[in-house]
Amino acid sequence: MIGLVVKNTGSGYWVKSESNGQLFECKIKGNFRIKGIKSTNPVAVGDRVSFDMPTEGPGWITAIEERKNYIVRKPTNLSKQLHIIAANLDQLLLIVTINHPQTSTVFIDRALATSEAYQVNAKIIINKTDLYDDEETEYMKALIYLYETIGYECLAVSAKTGENIDKLKEMLQGKTSLLSGNSGVGKSSLINAIAPEFETKTGEISDVHNKGMHTTTFSEMFELNENSYLIDTPGIKGFGTIDFKKEEVGHYFPEIFKESANCKFGNCTHIHEPGCAVLQAIENHTISESRYTSYLSILDDCEEGKYR
Repeated sequence: MIGLVVKNTGSGYWVKSESNGQLFECKIKGNFRIKGIKSTNPVAVGDRVSFDMPTEGPGWITAIEERKNYIVRKPTNLSKQLHIIAANLDQLLLIVTINHPQTSTVFIDRALATSEAYQVNAKIIINKTDLYDDEETEYMKALIYLYETIGYECLAVSAKTGENIDKLKEMLQGKTSLLSGNSGVGKSSLINAIAPEFETKTGEISDVHNKGMHTTTFSEMFELNENSYLIDTPGIKGFGTIDFKKEEVGHYFPEIFKESANCKFGNCTHIHEPGCAVLQAIENHTISESRYTSYLSILDDCEEGKYR
């Protein structure tokens, strides 16, 4: 049988049959691994799989169809294996907040770099606009200007008031979309605003640390309509840049990659070399210092034996 993996339960998977739409609980063999990918989970939500159903008990996933793409996050431990969040995506919707809690630009840039590396189109959704004071609203506008100038589509929304939820719904039509972001940015609230029938859990923000509490434990796919799917994920602290090659990091920052064509040396790292067009662009404020800081932080991860 052929089916679509729609939920990861930790101990197994729910697979939706392609032939009749029925859901089946399935497991994988202990030695089931995908060649060339070092990951903590060999099967991910969004995978198309072959599976066998015995007369009793759960089914067994026997093969995975080739993925068009996938996206990863850092593992929770210090292992050098990545965790695949979801596969076969049309877009990543990165949910961020200016406050309640604050999403750092380093987190945003790492997410965008990861989406570039794994060939997933990324868009930035800024939630909780109803909570921001004048200063925070101005910062939000500056952030939108920065990322739209680079080429990333941005949308400011409020799950609470419904601001621009109609535009968000339009953005989802005909696509398989991954919602991701830090804990507490309101992913579940946005899903409730988009499709209340899914009744996803919502969590409270910790007043002490201004950080979100995890409410989603495992990735799950929701079918909005016949051609539109939304994948909800656990709140994450960081995206997986562990397998980036140092000389390729600049490729995942579109404005740095574009400017690097004018560098004096072809193997320029954009740190200290003479004739570096990227450093000149930063000095001229045509490349953001915050983006360059994020670029350096990923380079730091690439150091031999370095992982944080």
